[in-house]
Amino acid sequence: MKRVKHRVALLGSVMLAGCSLAPDYHVPDVPAVPVSFKESGPWQLAHPADTLPRGPWWAVYADADLDRLEAMVDANNPTIAEAVAAYDVARADVAQAASPLLPQVIAGGQLTANKQSERRPLRPRGQMNEYPSNVLDTSISYDLDLWGRLRNGLAAQTAAAQASGADLATIQLSLHAELATDYTSLRGLDAQAKLLRQAVEIYQRALSITQARYDGKIASGLDVAQAEDQLQSAQAAETEVLNQRALYEHAIASLVGQPASSFSIKPRVVRIAVPDIPTGVPSTLLQRRPDIAAAERRVAAANAVVGIARAAFYPDISLSALVGFQNTGQAALLSAPFTFWTIGPQMLFPLFEGGLRRAQEASANAQLRGAGEAYRSVVLTAFRQVEDSLSSLRILGDELRQEKAAVVSSQRAATMAMSLYREGATNYLDVVQTQTAWLDAQRTELALETRELQASVQLVRALGGGWTTRDLPDTEMVAQVTDPTP
Repeated sequence: MKRVKHRVALLGSVMLAGCSLAPDYHVPDVPAVPVSFKESGPWQLAHPADTLPRGPWWAVYADADLDRLEAMVDANNPTIAEAVAAYDVARADVAQAASPLLPQVIAGGQLTANKQSERRPLRPRGQMNEYPSNVLDTSISYDLDLWGRLRNGLAAQTAAAQASGADLATIQLSLHAELATDYTSLRGLDAQAKLLRQAVEIYQRALSITQARYDGKIASGLDVAQAEDQLQSAQAAETEVLNQRALYEHAIASLVGQPASSFSIKPRVVRIAVPDIPTGVPSTLLQRRPDIAAAERRVAAANAVVGIARAAFYPDISLSALVGFQNTGQAALLSAPFTFWTIGPQMLFPLFEGGLRRAQEASANAQLRGAGEAYRSVVLTAFRQVEDSLSSLRILGDELRQEKAAVVSSQRAATMAMSLYREGATNYLDVVQTQTAWLDAQRTELALETRELQASVQLVRALGGGWTTRDLPDTEMVAQVTDPTP
């Protein structure tokens, strides 16, 4: 007899502890991760994880204006504020999913006046037509969750909230990188504008020389026309650069949450050095990209949903109790003669629903497969983006060195052509061609410097900035929901 009681107690404890019908969770497999990045080149050494500075990664560019603008993004950008609100919604969903795991206690009451029909069928003789009915009661219910339906629901919502937190980090990283890209474009245009102003001054002096030679019957009217055309083209180019700069300034205003009409950035020519960005080994991308973390958390959520679908095949058993007072208003309500109560287990068990449960399970399994493939896609995209940025940095570096040599050569040719023209040894077309080539070479050099900086920003973005999976919200963090009421 004691053995039977022991077994019953053991079975009861196992049932109360419950089980989970969700599949054992494993992070989806990804294609073989290479030991190093193909495009890194000999100058890019691999290091362990956390090689990028945590927090404000843009500090590696050592630009005070950029630091100031980046700080405004988190504080004022509406897209980030929207993502924060979405994360708060996800955290509130976690709290809602956790609540059924605890006993539910509800108090109620009613004080009513009633009148029944005199012609009511089967009405007992002597019953009053009008009477009050007063009820005060408290109900308590508790779902045993034997099959893990509620616990898997909580796990799914928690993983979804963690994914939402990683989405927020992805949006922040994207907007900070977009701002850094726009800022480097704006500073590149500042340098272009300065170069074109200098070219306009040079072409104005060349036009004065040509005009003087024409007045002295040494040069032809064609030389003057060519000098005027060269000057006006440079002026038009400077105007176009100023137009492009205004557009980037407006874009930056939107990123920092300011009206474009009242926002401005003072022009300044500054050469921002391309920082040395150690990439780490490729496997660290799985810990350093918030979008990868978000995709993985969505796989975990889909895995828990499978457990919810499987639990629906089994009976849902809960315990409930109802206790209270009820009378017709003729005496004190809260007294022993007017008490009532009911207590006992309840069970809901699906018998026939036309294949609904199997369809739900099939849907959950399909969603799990889809989430796994989405995770693999994000990982492959991450590797591609890093390789693209490394390739751009390497090739742009070579191209920039070649263009610097072209600037030196074109400057020497322009100087020689102008000297020969003053001496009457060549025509003005040679001057125009060599000076135009020199200006184009300098503008190309500046454009390549900007593109190289932007490639470095994209590399930082591809590497996840300073983010790691340690920044992923844990279960305690997502469960802390702030009450919005004052």
